[in-house]
Amino acid sequence: HPLHPGLTHIPMGMVIGCFIFSLLAWTTSRSELNRTAFHCCLLGLFFMVPTVLAGLLDWQYRFGGQFEALIIVKMALAPILTGLMVYAAWSYHKGAEPKKLFLLYALGLACAAGLGFAGGELVYGK
Repeated sequence: HPLHPGLTHIPMGMVIGCFIFSLLAWTTSRSELNRTAFHCCLLGLFFMVPTVLAGLLDWQYRFGGQFEALIIVKMALAPILTGLMVYAAWSYHKGAEPKKLFLLYALGLACAAGLGFAGGELVYGK
């Protein structure tokens, strides 16, 4: 029984949370909401590792480890998303402006959307 489909909801949901709380912090000038976005970021990062590992195992099980275009897309976007989230957490810790944090979280959301689309196409698109 693959764990990857269930695990993906945690980091993807946290990326969406980062984006929403950061948007609210930026547009309402309530900077304390960026702390909530930061906490979402940390929780998402924490669950990124088991999600990626389960995804690699699922890929081996379902696709026999064969490289397909969508697998390559997922293998590229996952580390980009992780890097963006690490950089966003570091930037928050260094006191970055809300606009910069929002941009980082928006880029993370775009990566998450790409990962979700590619995963959905792999499972349901055939």
